[in-house]
Amino acid sequence: MAAQRTLCIVKPDAVEKRRSGAILQCIEESGFKLVALKMTHLSRGEAEGFYEVHRQRPFFGELVEFMTRSPVVIAVLERDEAVTAWRDAMGATDPAKAAAGTIRKQFGANVGENATHGSDSLDNARREIAYFFAGTEVSPTA
Repeated sequence: MAAQRTLCIVKPDAVEKRRSGAILQCIEESGFKLVALKMTHLSRGEAEGFYEVHRQRPFFGELVEFMTRSPVVIAVLERDEAVTAWRDAMGATDPAKAAAGTIRKQFGANVGENATHGSDSLDNARREIAYFFAGTEVSPTA
């Protein structure tokens, strides 16, 4: 099976708590290869553009405020079935409902501050990766 790529964002809550390194360690220990990595502080425009799909939802403003309050770590992850594997490794959106050993169970506080983001489909992974990384910033496929 061919390797896939997916996007990971270590969200502001986890960065503020200095858990980025621990989360990246969990990612690598789960069999993912980091093929691009950067820390950035999203502008309002960047956050609004990234979460455009949620613009009409009641939580959109709160989400944008949260994602712009402090830096995030953004990574491109690679492995077989990367999208599904990363979503499984993250766990449920609500850390209280996440399985033991998942990243959100270990590092998330609540539904809003759940430590990580992951693409929900291969198509969205491609779009999200391109949103944050120029082609030359991502390691070539092996």
